[in-house]
This record gives sequence, structure tokens and C-alpha cells, in this order.
Amino acid sequence: RDTVRSRSFPFFNWAIIILNVLVFFYQSNLSMSGLENFVGNFGIVPSKITPGNPLTWYPFLTHMWLHGSLYHILSNMWILYIFGDNVEDRLGSFRYILFYLLGGIAAGVAQYAVAVYFGQGQDIPALGASGAIAAVMGAYILFFPRSRVVTFVPIFLFGWFANVPSVFYLGIWFAAQLLSGLVQLSTQQGVLAGGVAWWA
Repeated sequence: RDTVRSRSFPFFNWAIIILNVLVFFYQSNLSMSGLENFVGNFGIVPSKITPGNPLTWYPFLTHMWLHGSLYHILSNMWILYIFGDNVEDRLGSFRYILFYLLGGIAAGVAQYAVAVYFGQGQDIPALGASGAIAAVMGAYILFFPRSRVVTFVPIFLFGWFANVPSVFYLGIWFAAQLLSGLVQLSTQQGVLAGGVAWWA
């Protein structure tokens, strides 16, 4: 958790979390072919998107509500739970949901552009809320640069909780994303190697 308390109830942040969980439960109950169809239709598959045809653009909005695994959704929703309430508190609910959606769309466009430019992963769906959440994390660091994040630090079988400056915590996160994306490109593994859309 972070050390900044919200002054208002984060209605839209909770709505986003609940909607993501509901979509994940829906996905989890699909057959293998049904899941492939669902992800292929609503994830970003670069080869299916035509820049001149707006009817093919809807995955830029829908991809951010799908997740590839239980770990994927849990980690994303946990981060959103920690940072999203404060950003919604600062922006107001309606500006927050607009910001969240625009962040997710921008992330999807970035992933699409990198895939097309490098000619890699054009038939592999990109999905997840990570890009929209990255936008929320960026806003958090601008609004609350002096806040701290209570983090569990494991040491073998033990550990302790430490108050880490949010600038440090989020800075390491950003550097890890960038490094992972550069490693993918430099090793020719593709922009979706390991199923992770680092550039989003």
C-alpha cells in the first residue's frame, strides 16, 4: 500500500477493478477455442488492424479489459488498487476514467506501432490493463512525488516491511519495463516474447 490516504471513495477505480475481474471470470469459463476466439477478437492483433478503417480500431479500447493469467490480473489490479484511488481523488472520478481509458488506448497504439515497425508479433494478441495502469502510475508520481510505498522485502524465509519512496519504487518499475523491451528487440525474440507487451 501507499502512505497517501484518499479523501473520497474511489468509485471508478473500484468499478475498473470489478469489471476486469468479471471479464477474467468470463474468459476462464470459455472453452479453449472460445478463449482463442475471444482474445483474437478483442485483443490487439496488429495484422487485423487497418489504419484506414476505423471499424478495426476497437481492440485499442477492448484489450485493456482482458488478461492472460491469474497472476497477470492479480498483479495489475493490486497496483491499480494501491495507486489508482489517489489519482482518482486528485483528478475527480470522470476525469480519472477518461485518463485511464486514454492511457490504455495510447499504450495499445504504442504496442501496435512497435510491432508493425519491427515486423514482429503481428499475429499475436496483446492484452491487459498494464498500459492504462502505467499511465496511472505516471500520474501518481507527478501528483505525489514525496509519498512512500509500504513494501514487503523478503530475505530467505523471513522479511520485513519497508517504506520505500514512490519515486524509487516506480522508477525501478519503469526502468525494468524499458530494459525488458530493449532486450526483446535486441535478441530478436519479438515484441511479444514471453507473451508480455513491454512496449505498451
